[in-house]
Amino acid sequence: MKILIIEDEQGICRFLSDGLREEGYDTIIAYDGREGLDIFCSEHPDLVLLDWMLPSMSGISIC
Repeated sequence: MKILIIEDEQGICRFLSDGLREEGYDTIIAYDGREGLDIFCSEHPDLVLLDWMLPSMSGISIC
């Protein structure tokens, strides 16, 4: 399962990604909304963990 994490706080991203990888999941990280949307469209992840308040495009706009 491939999980996309869209979160601008790098510490939170590392925490989530490390925990998910320990459980056997593949993770992809994006630090702003526009990058996250581009990755979503190209990678087709199985799950997205999405922050609401992001630089360049809000999580609400991405939804």
